[in-house]
Amino acid sequence: MSPLLLRSSRRFLTGHPGQIVLSVVGVALGVAVVVSIDLAIQSSRVAFRVSTETIAGRSTHQVLGGPGGIPDGVLTKIRLDAGYRLAAPVVEGYVSAPSLPGRPLRVLGIDPFSELPFRPYLAGGRAGVDVSTLLTVQGTALLAAETAREASVAAGDTLRVQVSGRDRAALVAGLLDAEDELSRRGIQNLLVMDISQAQALLGQRGRLSRIDLRVPGGEPGDEILERIARVLPAGTRPVETGTRSETLQDMIGAFDLNLTALSLLALIFGMFLIYNTMTFSVVQRRTLIGSLRALGVTRREVLRLVMGEALGLGVVGTAVGLMVGVALGRGLVGLVTRTINDLYFVVSVEGLSLPPEAFLKGSLLGVVATLLAALPAAREATSAPARATLTRSVVEDRARRAVPRAAALGAGLQVLGGGLLALPSRSLPLSFAALFCIILGMALLAPLATVVLVRIAGPVMSRVAGIVGTMAARGVVTALSRTAPAIAALVVAVSVTVGLGVMISSFRQTLSLWLDATLQADVYVSPPELISNRAEGRLEPTLVERFARQPGVAGVSTYRGTVFEADYGVTRLVALDLYPRGEAAFDFKEGRREEAFRRFRSGEEVLVSEPFAYRHDLGVGSTVRLPSDGGEREFPVAGVFYDYGSDRGVIMMSRTTYDRHWSDPAVTSVGLFLEQGGQSEAVIAGVRRSAEGIQDVVVRSNRALREASLEVFERTFAITAVLRLLAFIVAFIGVLSALMALQLERARELGVLRANGMTPGQVWHLVASQTGLMGLAAGMLAVPAGVALAVVMIFVVNKRSFGWTLRLEVSPEILVQALALAVAGALLAGLVPAWRMSRTPPALALREE
Repeated sequence: MSPLLLRSSRRFLTGHPGQIVLSVVGVALGVAVVVSIDLAIQSSRVAFRVSTETIAGRSTHQVLGGPGGIPDGVLTKIRLDAGYRLAAPVVEGYVSAPSLPGRPLRVLGIDPFSELPFRPYLAGGRAGVDVSTLLTVQGTALLAAETAREASVAAGDTLRVQVSGRDRAALVAGLLDAEDELSRRGIQNLLVMDISQAQALLGQRGRLSRIDLRVPGGEPGDEILERIARVLPAGTRPVETGTRSETLQDMIGAFDLNLTALSLLALIFGMFLIYNTMTFSVVQRRTLIGSLRALGVTRREVLRLVMGEALGLGVVGTAVGLMVGVALGRGLVGLVTRTINDLYFVVSVEGLSLPPEAFLKGSLLGVVATLLAALPAAREATSAPARATLTRSVVEDRARRAVPRAAALGAGLQVLGGGLLALPSRSLPLSFAALFCIILGMALLAPLATVVLVRIAGPVMSRVAGIVGTMAARGVVTALSRTAPAIAALVVAVSVTVGLGVMISSFRQTLSLWLDATLQADVYVSPPELISNRAEGRLEPTLVERFARQPGVAGVSTYRGTVFEADYGVTRLVALDLYPRGEAAFDFKEGRREEAFRRFRSGEEVLVSEPFAYRHDLGVGSTVRLPSDGGEREFPVAGVFYDYGSDRGVIMMSRTTYDRHWSDPAVTSVGLFLEQGGQSEAVIAGVRRSAEGIQDVVVRSNRALREASLEVFERTFAITAVLRLLAFIVAFIGVLSALMALQLERARELGVLRANGMTPGQVWHLVASQTGLMGLAAGMLAVPAGVALAVVMIFVVNKRSFGWTLRLEVSPEILVQALALAVAGALLAGLVPAWRMSRTPPALALREE
């Protein structure tokens, strides 16, 4: 490129800093949202992987059992009957510490004599900890050094912990300190105990969580595994280390993908902004470009000039976006982590991980999106003959001719998106590709729909606002090259806001109705929860009997929830002993209630939730295979019920069936049904008195538990609300940029009007009328488009992501808010142009450059 063209480009960019800043901000925000979400997701995954790998140590395989864990005697069978010594027993669980609120400690019960080949950091470390201390002193534990500092305890101090509401004390015998940063992060919040003491603490006497193995590779290893498998009791199996971690991380795959798709919307809005900026920069220089073309500058040189400017803006915007993304990611990682803890499993993220691939992906997205958005402007600068580029009307004439073609392309994309959604596939990427086709189709249809709406509104504007109203309406149509992209960006932004709002509202209403039907008991009692919203832990057996004898209690339902590895991956099994009134809690999607419960109570049949049935293609008459204490057992499915407590699904069986196949007498929670006229406040007070001095329990009324469940729902969708806000901010900046470009481009026209007697107030009126009309048109188009998006997200994307059936609830309030948002956003975006044009002297506006 010639030095003259470079100088021309530099002078233009430095002479229009406002445009450049808006453009850079658009790219930066789009990139920042994508990068921040990616960093938050990656940080949670890295934290979980590092913790799991550090605790797994050098094991190559693990022996896993069913809901009741593994009997102690299995280790003896492996060492003696199979003749393999490199095996280490492990007991795992979680406890809470009052000195570390909101941060569960991971208890790791070990056999100190077996640990050296598996977890070297327990064989010394920089602190020189002697794990044999765990054997010689009762109630001792080793604590991660950094966690000890945060809990304000040192070696020799006592750490108070709570296990399922029971107060316990652990003497900190030593501090664990890793030799590298990765291991240090892995042992965060780790409490190491002797295996027998961990069993007593966690209530797992005689049971192991797993057995770690270190097996050589190749044929010798296969032979060892076969030997071990032959001596393992029914219901246990060896799996490769890492398999369970991968399975757990796969659980949050749909959640991650949904967040990533939402973050990409912000980048799409940023592309609208780049398109506006680059096209306006070409229009502003059409005279210069035309002169250069007439003097011999080639089309290729002009193309390189425009794309070079876009590349520079993209690089700067992306660089700023990466820095903002890191700052934003530090805030979002807490929301992502909290949602994972609420819905899936416990993970503790101490800091933001900064993987290079996240920055590389963000950089590529930012630069490529900028170049793609600038391509139409570059084509506009080079495709027309030199003389045509000197004429503004040529640009608008081309824009008007392009409207029907864009609408046809938009309709084609809508059809393509609908076709992709209609395919018999459960692919989430395919679903999101279809959704983006529909959204892009809406953007391309917006200009034609705007022309139709404005022509309908023209006579009304004329009667209401006179000549100014007529000029405002005509100005929207006569400047389509500027107004169409702004309206399209606003339509997409508001429609996405409507779609997400309707989806969240529908989900909340569905959940609310489900809770009303599900929470049949009057009072619920469970151990204190760590972080997850699911009831966990064990109630003292004597307490269950005391609760049932409380005055005013007519009956009790007991609940035992367990999570274990099965052929279905991480599986949740619930054993129920239902009071007859509790059966009304189930709403069946498949199977008749009376028949399903008859088979549930009297036989070996189970009930499965809708998400579980959807994920594993199950229905009434299918069977589920579960590892029991007596070996693999098949249980026929008696019914499929609606459930919104977990997107992974749950299997429910009667307590009688559970006790027949598993040695696990524990009860996780109980529901108390009151006698006619019974007072829940009196029963709650009696339950608390009966548990004093034995176990801390959480006692909640039906209403309180319902409110707590809805609070978890609100937390779950908090990050979605943040993404909606960020996406709208990007779109708003795009509208602001387009309106500023439009009004500044009309400086000469408005100068003529001012010279002919139009007052500054009338200029304000004209600009406000035009921007308000654009916002109104965008809002009217966005409302039906948003409802259509909600239908797609509720009945297709949500179903494929989580397997839930939701009720469509379209709140008029959301639609009115969306319309008001579009109008208000457009009016606010027009304030600066209106202010500038009303203050510009007519002579200055009419001056030729």
